[in-house]
Amino acid sequence: MGTPASVVAAIDQGTTSTRCILFGHDGRVVAMDQREHRQHLPRAGWVEHDADEIWANTRAVVDGALAAAPDVDVVAVGIANQRETTVVWDRRTGEPVAPAVVWQDTRTQAICSALGESGGGPDRYRARTGLPLATYFAGPKVRWILDELPGARRRAENGELAFGTIDSWLLWRLTGGVVHATDATNASRTLLMDLDTLQWLPDIAEEIGVPVAMLPEIRPSAQVYGTVQDGRLRGVPIAGILGDQQAATFGQACLDPGQAKNTYGTGNFVLLNTGTELVRSTHGLLTTVCYALDGAPPVYALEGSIAVTGSLVQWFRDNLGLISSAAEIETLARSVDDNGGAYVVPAFSGLFAPHWRPDARGAIVGLTRYVNRGHLARAALEATAFQTCEVVDAMNADSAVPLTSLKVDGGMVVNDLLMQIQADLLDVPVVRPAVAETTALGAAYAAGLAVGFWSSLEEIRENWRVDREWRSGMSADLRDALLAGWKKAVARTLDWV
Repeated sequence: MGTPASVVAAIDQGTTSTRCILFGHDGRVVAMDQREHRQHLPRAGWVEHDADEIWANTRAVVDGALAAAPDVDVVAVGIANQRETTVVWDRRTGEPVAPAVVWQDTRTQAICSALGESGGGPDRYRARTGLPLATYFAGPKVRWILDELPGARRRAENGELAFGTIDSWLLWRLTGGVVHATDATNASRTLLMDLDTLQWLPDIAEEIGVPVAMLPEIRPSAQVYGTVQDGRLRGVPIAGILGDQQAATFGQACLDPGQAKNTYGTGNFVLLNTGTELVRSTHGLLTTVCYALDGAPPVYALEGSIAVTGSLVQWFRDNLGLISSAAEIETLARSVDDNGGAYVVPAFSGLFAPHWRPDARGAIVGLTRYVNRGHLARAALEATAFQTCEVVDAMNADSAVPLTSLKVDGGMVVNDLLMQIQADLLDVPVVRPAVAETTALGAAYAAGLAVGFWSSLEEIRENWRVDREWRSGMSADLRDALLAGWKKAVARTLDWV
């Protein structure tokens, strides 16, 4: 019998599924397991998850990954998570008091509007938190749960209820209710954390309506939080936590100022590392914590969050029936040479960055009898690329460091046509890494750094490798015409609600 190979286990808890992936020292996947969870849509604009189902799936995928690689020694566990999704639970029983309110959910619009109207508008808290008042963020979601559930506010003020984003929920369950904490990247998505000090802001928490007694402790992204209390990982340290988009940035080795990545998932998320400099956006982007290593100054990022990209493909499949699988959209889009003059703007829950327009709703414009299924499929892919271009333009304006290449990851990057469209419209190289599981890899890197499995950031840089690169083959005139058409299409979606 040889010595078991040492690995780090990453729990990647996303919007649609939970995965456990085991990574070796070279950053490559040793084994993995994945399980989807249900999407509950009780009303228009409401999106909920069952936190207990997510916990059960987490345990199942950990067992599945370890069963696929029985001869390994797990040295640490890292967690990456869908960020703003909000759970409130009973500290004594560990039971959620309400369904988890998902980041896409828009039920808190009235709360956000009222807070803005009482002073400062949407930017009331931006100077301190880096965020606009929007339904996207966790603080107003907590307020909604406490307002709607009889007795919940009193219990929260008495310390009987705990709040957390999904990372905190999983950490609590993994440690048997011992550790109630989060990391700075997730805390920076609540509207409740000071970007300078990485501490909670009691005055803002009080104004939004969130009792400080229910908040988790904020810790660095790479640190031993506690140990797993039962199951096959019993005794293994939980040593890294990163919000999923920051985890992908870390996994892509975007560790130096000016480096950026774009994750193509349910939505798109472009993050630009700005180093230890806190860059406050004037062009509709979020200022967020990129990562915070123990004993080092926090590293910040500018982020462009796009609500609907991959979920637009799901809509084409599930709601319209134009395709039977997500992969078919590329084949259908390749059946035509262009969009036929049609544009799809997927403002299903308003528009996120750089517009921040909750009043927008989705539209398909430019239709003629010439337009067919193929044109609409291509327009759906182009919508993802156009929205990314808007965010990159805002980043270039905010950072004064023009993007020179874009590292990409997420489920949609297997679509070669989309990647070519993106390179054409951005006019910079689009680069896909050899290891596509960058979100889970980033969480693994954070945990591995904390326990010495990886010794330095330089080792992480050395692990990153290119799989494929796309370069623009589009004329400037055509690019300008397409982007102008997109802007006209976006204008048609505004002031709908």
